[in-house]
Amino acid sequence: MDLNKKKIVLTGASSGIGKEILKQLQQYDVKIIAVGRNISKIPEVEDKIIPFACDVSKKEEVDKLFDFALETLGGIDIFIANAGFAFCESIEEADWGHIEQIFSTNVFSPIYSVEKMRALNKAKKYSVIITCSAVSEMPLPGYSLYCSTKYAINGFGRVYEHEARDNEIISLVYPIATKTNFFKNAADKAPIPWPMQEADKVASSVIKGIKNEKRYIYPSKYFAISRIFTRVFPFITTIYVKIQKNKFDKWLQYKKSIL
Repeated sequence: MDLNKKKIVLTGASSGIGKEILKQLQQYDVKIIAVGRNISKIPEVEDKIIPFACDVSKKEEVDKLFDFALETLGGIDIFIANAGFAFCESIEEADWGHIEQIFSTNVFSPIYSVEKMRALNKAKKYSVIITCSAVSEMPLPGYSLYCSTKYAINGFGRVYEHEARDNEIISLVYPIATKTNFFKNAADKAPIPWPMQEADKVASSVIKGIKNEKRYIYPSKYFAISRIFTRVFPFITTIYVKIQKNKFDKWLQYKKSIL
């Protein structure tokens, strides 16, 4: 897909991977609605970037985003559903609102956006890119709710591929741990899995994937290869998860020590 002249919506554009995607998209002749809860860090660039404040965890605000895009751009060719967050925690009590909060942002919002894009574009060619995660296929102790949201998105995307029409390109992106404030925001001194990659590498992989109309985008060659090996040799996953669990257990001890 040629990016030039395309009308794009990018969520989670104020930080991390989204910020890097926004930066790299500017080299093309595009118009972008850059979405974030706090848009103070999103640059407004005439005829290119339009910041838009939106809480994508709320249906009404996603509806307003689409209405704004139609009014401002006249349509949406590419929707990049990048917004998402994690909790690093030990689940100790039942909290429906806590679960709903993360699922509304990480699962309901991107799936609803896919439905909105289909209804909007009918037979017109379009693309939706959803930031999934390597943890959609690899357990990460301490991040059970976050992992479950990514398992859900992975399942949706892999089934929807077989339901997609000829004019629809639904792509999933599988970053490994990325050097952003993601884990810092998950919890104080949250355990960080290995390996890690730079956000600009993820962004460049996303843009390349869009241009090549890839259904599955793997920014890390390590993960692309390891996911095959772990199916043949499942004990590799067992060893990896045990290492991450040890990190999580030490973090829990740290948390108790400062209480």
